[in-house]
Amino acid sequence: MEKRNFTSRWAFIIASVGSAIGMANVWGFPYKVGTNGGGAFLLIYLFFIAIFSYVGLSAEYAIGRRAKTGTLGSYEYAFSTRGLDKIGKIVGWIPLAGSMCIAIGYAVIIAYILKALTQAITGSLMSVDTNTWFESFAFSDYSVIPFHFIVVAGTLFTLLFGAKSIEKTNKIMMPLFFVLFFILAIRVAMLDGAFEGYKFIFRGGWDKLSEPMVWVAAMGQAFFSLSITGSGMIVYGAYLSKKEDIVDSAKKTAFFDTLAAMTAALVMIPAVFAYSMDPAAGPGLLFVTLPKILQDMPGGQIFAIILFTAVIFGGITSLQNMFEAVAESIMHKFPNIKRVPMLIILCVVCFGIGVNMEAISKWGPWMDFVSIYIIPIGAVIGAISWFWIIKKEEIMDEINTGAARAQGALWYNIGRYIYVPMALTLCIIALSMQHSF
Repeated sequence: MEKRNFTSRWAFIIASVGSAIGMANVWGFPYKVGTNGGGAFLLIYLFFIAIFSYVGLSAEYAIGRRAKTGTLGSYEYAFSTRGLDKIGKIVGWIPLAGSMCIAIGYAVIIAYILKALTQAITGSLMSVDTNTWFESFAFSDYSVIPFHFIVVAGTLFTLLFGAKSIEKTNKIMMPLFFVLFFILAIRVAMLDGAFEGYKFIFRGGWDKLSEPMVWVAAMGQAFFSLSITGSGMIVYGAYLSKKEDIVDSAKKTAFFDTLAAMTAALVMIPAVFAYSMDPAAGPGLLFVTLPKILQDMPGGQIFAIILFTAVIFGGITSLQNMFEAVAESIMHKFPNIKRVPMLIILCVVCFGIGVNMEAISKWGPWMDFVSIYIIPIGAVIGAISWFWIIKKEEIMDEINTGAARAQGALWYNIGRYIYVPMALTLCIIALSMQHSF
C-alpha cells in the first residue's frame, strides 16, 4: 500500500492538532472547568498534559513511524519484538474499535452542530426557546439525517488521498478555527461581568485540589484532549518523516491543543458569568446556554455563525483522524482493499449505525460507554505495549531518530513508571464507576 508522508513537521503538527482539537476541547473542557471549580482543575489538567504529551503522545507517534503503519500493524510490530506475534495481531483491534465507535457517535454530535449553524445562518436560532429547540432533535427519532449524512460523507471525502488531503484540509480549517475563536474571545471580553469568568478560570476552586475525583476528571480530560487512545495518533506518526523530532512535535501539538481548549473556555465561561448563568451547566452549555446568551447579545447572529463554524472545523478534523486510523489499519490488514471502496464501506457503516442511534435516542449512552470503557482500555493497552512490551532499544531508537536533543532513561522511566500507572488508574476508576448503557 502506498504511503504518503506529511510534507513538513508543521504540516504534521497542524494535522495532529486538528485531531486533538474537537469536542473534548471546545465542549468538554469549558464545562469541566465549570463543574470542577475553575483554577484548581486547570492547574491539575496542565500537569497531566505536560506528562502525557512528553511520553504518551510521543510514544504513539514513535511506534507509528517505527512500524510504518497504523494501529493494527503497530501492535503487531511491538509484540513481535518479544516473539508474541499472535497476541499482537489480536490486541490492536480493541483500541481500533474504540476509534470507530467514538467516530460513530461523534458524527451525530457534529450533525447537531451543523443543524445549529444552519439555523444560525437563517436566523431561526435567534428566536427559539433553546431548551425546547435542543430537545426537539436530541431526543427525537431520525431528527438530523441530512446533516448526519453530510458530516460523514463530507469528512470521508477529505480522506481520499490520505496524508495529502488530511494535510490540505487541516491547513485551512485549523487556522480558521483559531481565528474564529479569537474573534469570539475578544467579543466576550467586552461584556459586562466577563471579568468574573476570568477570575473563576484562573483563581477559583482551590479547595478542589483535595478532591480525588477532580484529579481523575482532569487526567481523563488530558487523555482525551490529546487523543491518546492507543490508536488515532499512531497513524499520523506513520506519516511522519524520519527527519523530524518526535518529542518536540508532541510538545508543540500539546501546546496548540491546550491553547484551543483555553480559548474555548475564555469564550464560554466569561459569557456565562456575564449573563449570570451556571458555569456548571454541563453538556448543555454549547446547545442551550450559549445560544440563549447569543440571542441577547448585540450582533448575536453573526457570532453564533462564527461559533458553530469554528466548532464544526474542530469536530471534522478530529473525525478525520478516527476514520483514517480505521481505514489505514483495514487496508494494512487486507491489502487488496483500495482506499475509495474502504471509505465507502466506512461511510455506510458509520452512517447506518449512527442513524439507528438517532432513532432510539441512544447516542448519549453510546458515547458514555465508549469513553468510559472502550477508550480507557485501549489507552492502557497502548501504554503497556509501548513501555512494557516493545523492546526498550526499539522505542528509544525511534524517539531519538531525528531528535535535536536525545532522550534517555528519564523519558523511558517516566513513561514506564508514571504514565502507565496513571493510565491504568484512570481505567480502573472508570470501570468501577456505575453507568447505564
